Amino acid sequence: MTASQLKLYDYVLSGNCYKIRLLLTFLDLPFESIPIDFYPGREHKQPDFLEKNPLGQLPVLEDGQHRQSDAQAILTYLAAKYDTSGQWFPADPVNKGRVVEWLSFAENITATCSAARLHDILGYEIDITAARLGGHRNLQHLDDHLVENEITSDEWLIGVGPTIADVACFPYVALAEDGGISLNNYPAIRRWIVRFKSLPRFIPMPGIPPLHHLVDNEGKRI
Repeated sequence: MTASQLKLYDYVLSGNCYKIRLLLTFLDLPFESIPIDFYPGREHKQPDFLEKNPLGQLPVLEDGQHRQSDAQAILTYLAAKYDTSGQWFPADPVNKGRVVEWLSFAENITATCSAARLHDILGYEIDITAARLGGHRNLQHLDDHLVENEITSDEWLIGVGPTIADVACFPYVALAEDGGISLNNYPAIRRWIVRFKSLPRFIPMPGIPPLHHLVDNEGKRI
C-alpha cells in the first residue's frame, strides 16, 4: 500500500481526526493527511468539501475508490479491513458488541466534553453549563467502569487489551480540561490515559502531550 491510497481530510486540533491518525499509526498504515481549514476558514462547509461529505463534518477518509465519513465508522472500517491481528475490533460477538457500545458512548463524550472545549477555545455558542454537567456525568460513568475493570486486572474498556473503543473515547476525555472539565476526581481515567500514552506508536496532538513526565500511580504529574 502506498501513502497516496489512504487520504485523511484532517484538522490538527480535532479530536475526531486525531482518533483516525492514532489508529492509522497503531496499524502502521501510511496515509496522506490533507489539512482542512476548520477554523476560522470553515472549509468543511464549502462546496468542494461538501461533495465529499454532505454533512460538512470531519474527518473523511478515502481508501482508493471508497470514501468513509464519521470518526467511529472510520475506526471500524480501518480495523475491520487492515487489522490482521483482530486486536482492535475483536471478532467474537460479545466483545464486538461491547466495542460498538463504547463507540456509541464516544458520541456522548463528543456532545459534552468536546462541545465545552469548542466553547472555551473557539467561542462556539452553546449551553456551557449543560455541556460541563453532561461531561462530568459521562466521565463518572467511564471512571466507574474502569475501576470495575481494574479490580479484575482489566486495564482497557472491554478488558481484552486496547481496542477501537479506547481509541474512540480517548481524545476528548484527554482534552476535557480544555473545556473547563477537570479530571481531578477521576483517578481511574487518569491511569487509563497514562496507559494509553504508553502504547507503542502512540502519537501526541496539540493539548495531548506525550508521556514525557513522571506520574504517580494515580496518573498525576510528580
